[in-house]
Amino acid sequence: MIGALFDFLKARKELKRFRSIPRPERQIVFYSEGPGYWSHFEPIYSALQKAGQRVLYVTSRHDDPVYQDPPPGIQAFNLGSGVVCTLFFATLDVDVLVMTMPDLNTFHIKRSPYGVHYAYLHHSIVSTHMVYRPGAFDHFDSVFCVGPHHVREIRKREEQEQLPPKILLEHGYGRLDGMLRDDDARPSHEARSILVAPSWGENSLLNLCATELIDNLLDAGHHVILRPHPRSRQLSPKLLEGIQRRYKQRSAFALDEDMDAHATLASAGVMISDWSGAALEFAFAYRRPVLFIDVPRKVRNPDYEKLGIEPLEASIRNEIGLVLAPARLCDASDVIKEMLANAGSWEERILAARRRHIFNLGNSGTVAASFLMQQSSRHRERSR
Repeated sequence: MIGALFDFLKARKELKRFRSIPRPERQIVFYSEGPGYWSHFEPIYSALQKAGQRVLYVTSRHDDPVYQDPPPGIQAFNLGSGVVCTLFFATLDVDVLVMTMPDLNTFHIKRSPYGVHYAYLHHSIVSTHMVYRPGAFDHFDSVFCVGPHHVREIRKREEQEQLPPKILLEHGYGRLDGMLRDDDARPSHEARSILVAPSWGENSLLNLCATELIDNLLDAGHHVILRPHPRSRQLSPKLLEGIQRRYKQRSAFALDEDMDAHATLASAGVMISDWSGAALEFAFAYRRPVLFIDVPRKVRNPDYEKLGIEPLEASIRNEIGLVLAPARLCDASDVIKEMLANAGSWEERILAARRRHIFNLGNSGTVAASFLMQQSSRHRERSR
């Protein structure tokens, strides 16, 4: 009780500090739910900084590195995730707010009455209509689209639901740009670890068949790294503790829950996944294939088929990898060996898929920064 009161008072003080900034200086604001999202904001921040544009950064976590040690040109604030954060959104008076959290105006996070421009920044390459709730993006003024699939899906929903058209920026994917800048992203012929990176939820690979799969791979002589989704630690802690106990004597097995995934991803020759968006990031950044275990789809919108568009995370599977039925897990090692033996062919296929599905590769931050500064300038002109 005392801890909650302390957090509330601290968040209220932070909100007061945010509001003390003169209104003309509250131009572009980033809102982050926590530490895992900076890789999506960082390319935009870098481009804004080069242009001399300052940024206000609001987070809901005290352990957010950007809050703990703000980069040059950023003022950072921690408002927590409770009532003070809700009040922040309800009374927000800025030019532009950029956020990676969907469902604006659907639950407790509402649009402000002060004419703020709300821009949604995708934190996954996957489609908008199967793993997100219906209407997740309906109340944004603009959406930063990763590729042509996002444009098609959002325009089709606007047509079906008779929604006013949003600004759909052909943006790209900042996290991928950052991964490509990393020297570790260069292909390595020595990368032979198998990275198992499932999604979260009761129908995920982790929950349905992880131990059977890992047993088969270890027995076949592979080095296996299990990288669970961060939400799995929250939702299935006993399952992960059991896996740790099961393989603690197996030196060829590692459990990786580090937020910085670059080293782990770069060390893997093949990823095994299910419906995780991380599979697309891995393939496009490292030009290496993915073995998809065909567990039930991850669906948060039961009416997603109404759109009449196959989600990218389903249609792209055979472009960047192979699909294996859960009943055939015993064949996983042989399939992986064949994929590794044909690494060059897979690289060509994945590069072609990347060109088709990702806007502005390597330049997404500049595109977004230019757009945000234009929107901020227009907002100020309208307010005169």
